[in-house]
Amino acid sequence: MVFAVSEGKLLAVQKPTYQAPTALRINDDLSEDYATLYRKQASVRTVVDFLARNIAQLSLQTFRRVDDNDRERVRHHPYAQLMRQPNPYTTGFRMMFSLIADRGIYDRALWVKAQQNGQDALVRIPPRLWTIADDDNWLAPNRFVIKGNRGTTTIDAARCVYFRGYNPEDERYGLSPIESLRRILSEEYAAGQMREQILRNGARISGYITRPPGSDWTDAARVRFSQGWRSQYAGHSATEAGGTPVLEDGMQFVPASQTATDLQYIEARKLSREEAAAAYFIPPPMVGILDHATFGNIEEQHKMLYQDTLGPTLQEVQQELKLQLLADFPDSDALYSEFNMLEKLRGSFEEQASQLQTSVGAPFLTRNEARARLNLPRIDGADDLVVPLNVITGGQASPTDSAPKSLTSAGDVRKWLQKALPAAQRRSVKSADMDTDQYAKLAQELLDRFFTRQRTVVLSALGAKAQADWWDAERWDKELSDDLYKLAVKTATELGRAQAEALGFSAGDYDEDRTLHFLRAVADSRAKAVNAATLQQVNDALDDDEADVGDVFTRATAQRSEAGAGAYVAALAGFAVVEVGKQLLGGTATKTWNTGPNPRASHAAMDGETVAIHESFSNGMTWPGDSAGGADEVAGCNCGVTVEYG
Repeated sequence: MVFAVSEGKLLAVQKPTYQAPTALRINDDLSEDYATLYRKQASVRTVVDFLARNIAQLSLQTFRRVDDNDRERVRHHPYAQLMRQPNPYTTGFRMMFSLIADRGIYDRALWVKAQQNGQDALVRIPPRLWTIADDDNWLAPNRFVIKGNRGTTTIDAARCVYFRGYNPEDERYGLSPIESLRRILSEEYAAGQMREQILRNGARISGYITRPPGSDWTDAARVRFSQGWRSQYAGHSATEAGGTPVLEDGMQFVPASQTATDLQYIEARKLSREEAAAAYFIPPPMVGILDHATFGNIEEQHKMLYQDTLGPTLQEVQQELKLQLLADFPDSDALYSEFNMLEKLRGSFEEQASQLQTSVGAPFLTRNEARARLNLPRIDGADDLVVPLNVITGGQASPTDSAPKSLTSAGDVRKWLQKALPAAQRRSVKSADMDTDQYAKLAQELLDRFFTRQRTVVLSALGAKAQADWWDAERWDKELSDDLYKLAVKTATELGRAQAEALGFSAGDYDEDRTLHFLRAVADSRAKAVNAATLQQVNDALDDDEADVGDVFTRATAQRSEAGAGAYVAALAGFAVVEVGKQLLGGTATKTWNTGPNPRASHAAMDGETVAIHESFSNGMTWPGDSAGGADEVAGCNCGVTVEYG
């Protein structure tokens, strides 16, 4: 590329003569500066503040470009710190607000690079206080002259950050959008004057007077009436105008005035706001003009606001900062600033979560990250993503996907799973395969101790002839429930963790805290059932003169403890397997009822019945031993359950 003209020759072409206006002529009698118009004209202030507020609330973030496909957020670089707090008494929000407001009112803004308290600082200079020095350079400012009531100072352009818009007459200055609104503001001013005058004078009447024909009216009478009318009702100023006329000689007053409604005052006010919004490229609904607004088009115009209205301004500010400010800092070659428009465009958290989850096909927040959004403290062990197996290997679009609800039969569920998941990736766990002997032994020992303790208390009460107090149902239910609950927590937790590992997860993925409330309910139900059976047997023995009450407890420790322990632990094993499936496999897992030895007829008929993991079996039970089936279905049940993924 060849450059044919030097800068020196260009500069010699013209001497700058343009002076940027700071006031606007509203009509023949009134001129007001831009700042006064911003203060007095509601439409101007509305649109300017709207732009300034919506841009200032966006975070101006600093990044370092690592390569074409990677960048890192920079927070501690001096430039990033300066933009967060430009000086000791100004926040980043206030500095950006004033910048956009100055641009909206004057179409130019000036920051001075300064040192305050030994730190870099940026200071805003109000546009009414400064001008560009009268140098020969008409291509760009060389110096700025700041005039105050205590003197004048001149600052080199290199020590400033200068923002301006386009001006066809002088590249160095911007051109205020308010200039384009002169006619609208003039009409607004006139309408305001009329409204103020009407309200001040009350019933002001405009029109003409008629006299009946044929009546004599001498010149002296006409002059007298005319002078009296002018002096009393016409007035010589706005404050003197108004009043109620008194007519004579059959005269009539014919109104010829125009009201605010006749002049379409409301429509005129609305028009001025619409024109102001158009001058600043703001969609009308954003500034309260809702004549044709709907929920759908407001949402789209909100997107358009940050893409088409604010986007160009944001890009300009970013480039000016990089050109005039960022280059002053060391280690800044790969740095750049960017407004975070995603704060306004990314939608609600629910919409973001759905989009991101579908895009990545897995959960994208750890539990600690979720807690941080709620301002909750971190917890140990919550920094890893909890990813269900069906998301890792199932090829689904989202971790919330599951088998279609229409697949309710066992055959349909199995067919869907076999199609969705390769055979090599299918896994299953079976409660009957668990090593539960140690837990059954603990449960038997627990029941033996309980029956022995209960025997001593009950026989002692019966021997003392305290028939009314020999059975304390509340005490026995609580004691046995507490013992069974402790065993249930231990059993379900350890078995659940073991089955989680069998499915390819870590033991820590199983959350036992989710089961505690339910295990307490299971323990309460089982304790009441055991004690109810014991009470019935004791009552039967008391009614039989040849029976020995002590034999009830002897048989309990010899027979009921072992059978009850086995059934209880089998139920806990079934619960643990199903709970693991619910927690870790989601809606795509199934469970199958496996009949145990010597089953009751109803359970034998269910052998092999398969349902989805969150559904109940045909007898209403969620797993074998579930108290929801009732005491008759639970007692002595040693059936099992198989949970299968695929």
